[in-house]
Amino acid sequence: MPIKNGVQLITYPDSLGRNLPELHYTLKKYLHDAISGIHLLPFYPSSADRGFSPITYEKVDPHFGSWTDIDRIGREYDLIIDFMVNHISRQSIYFQDYLKNGSRSPYADMFLSFDKLAPNGNVTQEDLEKVYTRKPSPPYMTIERADGTKEKIWSTFDNEQIDLDWQSPVTRKIMRKFLIQLAGGNIGMIRLDAFAYTTIKIGTRSFFLEPDVWELLDWLDDCVSPFQVEILPEVHEHYSYQIKMSEKGYWVYDFALPMLVIHTLYHHSNKCLINWLHICPRKQITTLDTHDGIGIVDVHELMSQDEIHRTLQELYDKGSNAKRHYNNAKYNNLDIYQMNTTYYSALECNDDSYICARIIQFFAPGIPQVYYVGLLAGKNDIELVEKTKSGRNINRHNYGVDEIDLEMKKPIVKRLIRLMQFRNNYPAFDGEFHVEDSPENQVVLKWNNGVFHAKARIDLDNYDNQVVYYDNETHHNKTVTF
Repeated sequence: MPIKNGVQLITYPDSLGRNLPELHYTLKKYLHDAISGIHLLPFYPSSADRGFSPITYEKVDPHFGSWTDIDRIGREYDLIIDFMVNHISRQSIYFQDYLKNGSRSPYADMFLSFDKLAPNGNVTQEDLEKVYTRKPSPPYMTIERADGTKEKIWSTFDNEQIDLDWQSPVTRKIMRKFLIQLAGGNIGMIRLDAFAYTTIKIGTRSFFLEPDVWELLDWLDDCVSPFQVEILPEVHEHYSYQIKMSEKGYWVYDFALPMLVIHTLYHHSNKCLINWLHICPRKQITTLDTHDGIGIVDVHELMSQDEIHRTLQELYDKGSNAKRHYNNAKYNNLDIYQMNTTYYSALECNDDSYICARIIQFFAPGIPQVYYVGLLAGKNDIELVEKTKSGRNINRHNYGVDEIDLEMKKPIVKRLIRLMQFRNNYPAFDGEFHVEDSPENQVVLKWNNGVFHAKARIDLDNYDNQVVYYDNETHHNKTVTF
């Protein structure tokens, strides 16, 4: 079944409660009519990166629960899960066999050794400098076998995340099996993590190489579409990539929205945001916050370099202890294209500004996702960052059941859930979207669907909001403030 046009929650399996049963309890107790879907971040056995280094897709990490718990959630909500299409764990049986047996391994063809990538393994420094990466270190690791022989293996992100060769029949046979198994459950959508890094070719950027990328995307879609499961390619880069994929009918992310909304609210100007809302894809998933940082590269040419620089500087000034050094090697984060902060902290922990941000997101074209820390209006977790020396943990606080109960009582959280309930259930959002003319210091967005209509007006100077909608019970317009 197609996923519903309602609010979705993004969470780790152990972030709203210690495990999947406690997550399910939280959903039932607090969010039963506020969300229609859940993006459940990786729950597979993994060796690193909080689940994003999958050892296998056949199991649920027993610390989280079981497939029964996954299926239970999938029966009640549209369930989105992750498939790390770019890589698999160094600890997987496939790479461990290759590490032991080299070219004699039945899985040898799954991986990208330098000998495979270039004649005589001759990958030059010039070749490596052309590769599009988000870390200063080169995209490979050197392995050493028991007999002392060494080999260079492509690994875009981390030494625990070994890139897959998608030109290999062996890779496709194994991954097809996994995809069919996943799609055959109670799954609505599969998110293709790091999709743009699947096309590796020496002498190029090795990023979203056409036409290879389209052949692979069609192949992946073919694996799951018989089960009526959608795919969602994750690509963090210039907004034109989202436009391209959308034009071919695929779901895409609106990764430009987070920075645009911050810029809009900081500088009390609607110009950049309104321009994007006119041209952005309609078949998209919108986010303000995710398990990663706020994207910067995604707004190139939607904001000027001066606007980007000024907004980033103010993020550091206003963002509740978000520090530049949380994006360096000391804090295990070298991604220079994202900014680590919770969205609530980025907006100075200002309740009215935060609600305006969510209204803009919920009225923008697409299906909105709310990250679990954002749901609870969480502040930057400096203690966790300093304890773990991982910059991204600033936005990855885990909430126990008792802590969730306290957070749900905060006025800002009550306001947000009321807004989520409205967005999740009001029929106008299945209709047509309009951006209405307004002064630069206002944003006015409207949805029409037959007799149902909803118009949001936001004052960017004082963060007042007003929503006017048709009430089907009274048959009159009703005005509310969130």
